[in-house]
Amino acid sequence: MPDKRGAADSPARVLLLGGTSEIGLEILAALRLPASTEVLLAGRDEQRMVAAAKELGVRARTLRFDATVLDTHQALVDEAFAAGDVDLVISAAGVLTGQQTLDRDPLRAGLLVETNFTAHVTTLLAAAARMRAQGHGTIVVLSSVAAIRPRKANFVYGAAKAGLDAFGRGLADSLHGSGVAVLLVRPGFVIGRMTAGMTPAPLATTPAAVGAAVAARLRRAGGTAPGGLIWVPSTLAPVAAAFRLLPRPLWRRLPR
Repeated sequence: MPDKRGAADSPARVLLLGGTSEIGLEILAALRLPASTEVLLAGRDEQRMVAAAKELGVRARTLRFDATVLDTHQALVDEAFAAGDVDLVISAAGVLTGQQTLDRDPLRAGLLVETNFTAHVTTLLAAAARMRAQGHGTIVVLSSVAAIRPRKANFVYGAAKAGLDAFGRGLADSLHGSGVAVLLVRPGFVIGRMTAGMTPAPLATTPAAVGAAVAARLRRAGGTAPGGLIWVPSTLAPVAAAFRLLPRPLWRRLPR
């Protein structure tokens, strides 16, 4: 009989896709995982992942994961689930490149889309099949306010996030009733490594704040699979709703 616990109920095994992601690691830190938890950090920079694992204070293992090498993703997920059930999957791989750079280098734009969208599709479809079979678990998908209405200042990034956001919502619907839930997270501008040197947008947040909000939602579930949607900060939700209503000529004039 499969264990029906949710990810908030002291997950025994956690998979972080994007093993050096600031937000992903802050989620793990905010969850205050017991020492018995096994954390699987999947990424390219093994040295940084090993250092991050020591900071977490839990049992950790690193897995080689390159978001742009799509034909390796099924094997990665198979390896992650080989030792048993995975209770929580955090999909946090992502890159941010300036739109002007992407305008000059379409191949780099394509790689951004592969990292921020396509890789989430290939890994999460594989993980969802495994979690459906085990009958429990939670998938956390890191979307963005940029998904709501891509702007000319970063429309490739926004388009990738819009695709990921739609995928996350569809994945949640496909898993309904399976015991597996999807928690979609829409942060605003996140002040961190990816945005270094950029002027923060209004209602900016931090990796720690996003991590705390996600962990709080997972804990509030009380042992059930905590799906749904959260905005970080929560005041971003009405602002995003207003974004949708702005006439297009006015939207084009926004500087960011």
